[in-house]
Amino acid sequence: MSISLEVWGDYALFTRPEMKVERVSYDMMTPSAARGLIEAIYWHPGMKWVIDRIHVCAPIRFTNLRRNEVKSTVSARIARTVMERGAGELYLCTSEDIQQRAALLLRDVRYVIEAHFEMTDRAAPGDNPGKFQDIVKRRIQKGQFYHQPCFGCREFPAQFKLCEQLPPCPAGLEGEQDLGWMLYDMDYTDPEDIRPLFFRAALRDGVLEVPSRNSGEVRG
Repeated sequence: MSISLEVWGDYALFTRPEMKVERVSYDMMTPSAARGLIEAIYWHPGMKWVIDRIHVCAPIRFTNLRRNEVKSTVSARIARTVMERGAGELYLCTSEDIQQRAALLLRDVRYVIEAHFEMTDRAAPGDNPGKFQDIVKRRIQKGQFYHQPCFGCREFPAQFKLCEQLPPCPAGLEGEQDLGWMLYDMDYTDPEDIRPLFFRAALRDGVLEVPSRNSGEVRG
């Protein structure tokens, strides 16, 4: 069962993992970001979303922005130490732990996500593809979601609707463009060793064809 979802917004930030301090966005939405956006609308343990392709429906434009960010995190190790000692701080004071960082964002973005879902072994006896398909379409048509869909970061919300007709390829995106290595998704096979997966992304007439997980194109 498949869907075509049109999404748009003012800003997007699909962070390149090789950038350690200053955030820099990929040229377009990544498959993992697309999956996360759809799961914000509807997720169920009995199904798994698979991204087939992403259409870039607006010219690729970047802009710079300086944002206030908290520079520290409360790690599991710190939390465990505080619990064992019975003393310590399990919070972050943002006013004392804040710093400004520059980010290179995308602006005025619009995509069409083509995706399908597969049933998993966690599906209940009463679950079936037709049931899930009806639920997904109904939620999209009513604008319902579990949490606000976003473009990479929560402060960049995404609007969405069912795509009835694919927009034409934007000027400047005709032909083929090599986008380099792009994040495909995270491999959660081993919870103790979660690893990123990458693939060589190419945009052809504004369309990114996403390879299947088990293809030789996806590498760890």
